[in-house]
Amino acid sequence: MADSTNGSSSFWTQANALFRKNLTFQRRNIRTNLRLILFPLVLCLLLVLLQTIVNIELDKPSNKCGCTCIDQNGDGQCERVCGIQYSDLDQVATCSIPSPPEWPPLLQVPDSQFRAVRTDFLSFGDLPNDSCRSTGSCPITVLMTGNNQSLGESLARNIFPISSNFNSSNGLANVVLGSASETQIFNFLEPAFFSSLPLYHVQSQCRANSTFSISIPLASTIMEKEIICVQGQHSWRNSSTDINNELYAGYRKGNSEEKINEILAGYDLLNSNANNYNVTIWFNSTYKNDTGNGPIGTVRVPRSINLVSNAFLQLLRGPSTQMLFDFIKETPKPETEIRLDFSSLLGPLFFTWVILQLFPIVLTALVYEKQQNLRIMMKMHGLGDGPYWMISYAYFLAISLVYMFCFVAFGSVVGLKFFTLNAYSIQFVFYVIYINLQISLAFLVAALFSNVKTAAVVGYITVFATGLLGGFFFQFFLQDTSFPRAWIVVMELYPGFSLYAGLYEFSQYAFTGNYMGTDGMRWSDLSDSNNEMSHVLIIMIVEWVVVFFLAYYIDQVVTAGSGARKSPLFFLEKFKKKPFSSFRKPSLQRQGSKVYVQLEKPDVAQERERVEQLVVDQDRSHDIVCDNLKKVYPGRDGNPEKIAVRGLSLALSTGECFGMLGPNGAGKTSFINMMIGLVKPSSGTAYVRGLDIRSDMDGIYANMGVCPQHDLLWETLTGREHLLFYGRLKNLKGAALTQAVEESLRSVNLFNGGVADKQSGKYSGGMKRRLSVAISLIGDPKVVYMDEPSTGLDPASRNNLWNVVKRAKQNRAIILTTHSMEEAEHLCDRLGIFVDGSLQCVGNPKELKGRYGGSYVFTMTTSSNHEADVENLVKGLSPDAKKIYEISGTQKFELPKEAIKIADVFRAVENAKSRFDVQAWGLADTTLEDVFIKVAREAQPFDVLS
Repeated sequence: MADSTNGSSSFWTQANALFRKNLTFQRRNIRTNLRLILFPLVLCLLLVLLQTIVNIELDKPSNKCGCTCIDQNGDGQCERVCGIQYSDLDQVATCSIPSPPEWPPLLQVPDSQFRAVRTDFLSFGDLPNDSCRSTGSCPITVLMTGNNQSLGESLARNIFPISSNFNSSNGLANVVLGSASETQIFNFLEPAFFSSLPLYHVQSQCRANSTFSISIPLASTIMEKEIICVQGQHSWRNSSTDINNELYAGYRKGNSEEKINEILAGYDLLNSNANNYNVTIWFNSTYKNDTGNGPIGTVRVPRSINLVSNAFLQLLRGPSTQMLFDFIKETPKPETEIRLDFSSLLGPLFFTWVILQLFPIVLTALVYEKQQNLRIMMKMHGLGDGPYWMISYAYFLAISLVYMFCFVAFGSVVGLKFFTLNAYSIQFVFYVIYINLQISLAFLVAALFSNVKTAAVVGYITVFATGLLGGFFFQFFLQDTSFPRAWIVVMELYPGFSLYAGLYEFSQYAFTGNYMGTDGMRWSDLSDSNNEMSHVLIIMIVEWVVVFFLAYYIDQVVTAGSGARKSPLFFLEKFKKKPFSSFRKPSLQRQGSKVYVQLEKPDVAQERERVEQLVVDQDRSHDIVCDNLKKVYPGRDGNPEKIAVRGLSLALSTGECFGMLGPNGAGKTSFINMMIGLVKPSSGTAYVRGLDIRSDMDGIYANMGVCPQHDLLWETLTGREHLLFYGRLKNLKGAALTQAVEESLRSVNLFNGGVADKQSGKYSGGMKRRLSVAISLIGDPKVVYMDEPSTGLDPASRNNLWNVVKRAKQNRAIILTTHSMEEAEHLCDRLGIFVDGSLQCVGNPKELKGRYGGSYVFTMTTSSNHEADVENLVKGLSPDAKKIYEISGTQKFELPKEAIKIADVFRAVENAKSRFDVQAWGLADTTLEDVFIKVAREAQPFDVLS
């Protein structure tokens, strides 16, 4: 393997490596990206198609203006006649109206059950009792105030006429008419004359049988309408505050939507006198059916102004003086086409789904790295948290920006008003802020999941649920001007509702601009009190910052996505002064309520003494020094605590390969996890090239290689691309990087036949294993951990891999775990057998076999009726022989080496063959496997209560 150039890689070197890897990964997924980008394009085209179909239908003559067939000459032949007189209220918007009809001016009269009466929550007693509502005889009320009460009282007496003369030459100008019907945004057709509600004429006093009918000419037709008299009264209030309280405190009772105590109008005469006329008028704007932007005349306010003005003139010039208010009419208009902008009508819902679909994509990518342990793998090969967060965030931001650019570009090209009318600069700011918030939120939510499928399901459910809740729940609150704005802000704290609110504002401005022929949203519109966009932008910016830092904090403290969890105050650790000493002796701690006692073998005790001396002398000649390393997992669900590693002490020098042997559950994985930084030790510590695993893992990662038990690879990256990425993390550059990658591929037999440039997802299990070994050795790491590296390899590949490891151990320390005794004997300079968290023995293979294998294994197979003869033969060779196996005539015995000679065994077997049939026999020396089994069986840990 090639040597590293300059030690640990810099921040920008790591960032460059991750950026190149992500770029390659993105290039591999070009088809997926195209499908992603095509989604908003298809949706925009669908909206255009839907809008075109509807516009074609609206362009049909039968849908443009009211038309009918009329026999005008009486000859039985009808002619098709179109015009306003044959239209309903909905069609008036499209009709050509060169001469709009004249309508009598009306007051917005409260309906009989809503007129103001005396109540228990208003202090004014000059209103009628509520019993009048049952008979429909409640009068309508006008409230008045001002600086001059006598003037006000005089004016009030002249506001409503004493009687109405329907035969006057002035027509209806002398009649004060009113209606409780809702208004429209235009006055081409007065809804009062088309409503089922009656018309009222207001007088100071109504006589009996004061019901009349009038005829209203409308083009070529005459409309008949019944008119009912209603009494008008006035009430004086001492201040405008009193009027204000009475108008608004009595309008709605509690949370009830029932309208009560409606006042016709309120007049504040201010400083009016005989020489000065100055008045302010209150009116009920809830009848203004035009989203707040229509002309004030549609609320039937002009008649109120005319009444008080006439009263003032009559006070000055006599009762015969008045300003006649003959009619009101709209301005002429040509025939107009209805063009429904579906992108604005459906945009908030559809475009919420379009933008939110990026959320599960980012979320699943992050969870995938966590589920496959790829984040940990990168960290163990030297990638720091800073470069990872910067490049990953920038990577997702770039993808999101390209996606949003295509989204806006497609919508603009196909002509959707949602995009073309609203200022692109506002759209850019809004989308950029939101996608930053969305990416930060994905980092935060990723901490809650460890499975990609679960994260994907929850992510897409969130997408569709947010759109539906926004369209069928949140939007009603946005449209209700009476709903408290503070609660709107609270709901917008959920990022999905913030997105919906912003899109809703864009849609409203685009729809109005398209309908009225004006521009959509501009920066100046953000100062409008009815515009939510400014609030939305502020909320998203604040949430973006808060969520980002919260996500980073949780990643470091709560989740194990970046290895061992850090202290909750980890950001303060850089201010702590660390001693200069490389080795720092940890304080010994008692674990729980028990003291665990292990009767150590001499070789284990000798290893412990050697480690203690190295720590005391601060000797840095060994690459790995484990000093009384312990790991205790706390008890859960009533179970006692689990001791995984019991005070392990071990020292490895450069060029040494140490083999960890042990049964499943012995604690080998927990030991490796502590050494590579996945978990922190409960007590004790270990030093890797003088760096403490408790506090200096970032430095250790720069000189460490790991071959995990399970292959941690990106399926869409090739073997060469994997090695290039990890080589860059190890600070390899240029020609040195290329040479190191080629040497690594050749060493593990992945160079020829195009295998190096084949995606790892198409590798066999053995090829993946060889690639994992090559990754662990790239960049000349000084310490390497290999967890069962030859698992799944064929004999030829396994032998080749052993040669690679033997060459690699010459200038580094290697810790290797395996269940293959042949592999351990072939590769390892020393072995340690690990049982129940404790090291039972340490030594090279020959020493262990000599120490624990001082016997021969004698095997003989005969018929079952000669088993006793075989036992007698063995007892004759050695009285201390021990039977260790017996089944169907095959028996195995352990024979002490010092008690027998091999020649005696051969003579005894030849003599036995003459007495009975010997089917097979054998004499073997003790193997490493026998030593392993023997040590594992003899190891019986126990504990003593303290």
